[in-house]
Amino acid sequence: MKTAACILTLALGLIAAEVRAQNEPNLIPDVADPAKLIPVLPEPPAEWTAEKAEGSSDDVGGFKITNVHRDYQKGEATDAPRTSISILDSVANPDYVEATTAGWKQNSETPEGYSKSVTIDGNPGFEAYDKDQKQASLWVMVAKRYFVEVQLQNQEPKELQEWIKRVDLKKLAEIKK
Repeated sequence: MKTAACILTLALGLIAAEVRAQNEPNLIPDVADPAKLIPVLPEPPAEWTAEKAEGSSDDVGGFKITNVHRDYQKGEATDAPRTSISILDSVANPDYVEATTAGWKQNSETPEGYSKSVTIDGNPGFEAYDKDQKQASLWVMVAKRYFVEVQLQNQEPKELQEWIKRVDLKKLAEIKK
């Protein structure tokens, strides 16, 4: 009986919160539809294959995000070069954008690899490379809302620049919803 009372109280509280929320203006911008972001993911270059691009919009802790992703591979060997490209629309969470990009200002280099700030077509970014794992990653912030991430495996880090050139960053910046 106590459980039923608790459930009823919780349900009434949620209904009351929803009624209040309906009367308040929505100040959080809408994230982009995944169907609009998927075409920005590039086709595979010659001699590469790509999986079908995937995307979704999800509610994460009260904030909506949209994420699209595509994996690429050159050959079938276990140590074949691989690339993955993701685009995350974080317009609904400007605090996340600010916190993440603030950490991009630190540069370091060790015998094991490096991390450094970069600028790609006027967009701030961050590049990192792990020599032992032969993994490289590049994050670029586009239009103060889209995180574009390129991850490489079994490739030299200079290839990050070639992969990011395949993503139409100007077209991405123009997508609003």
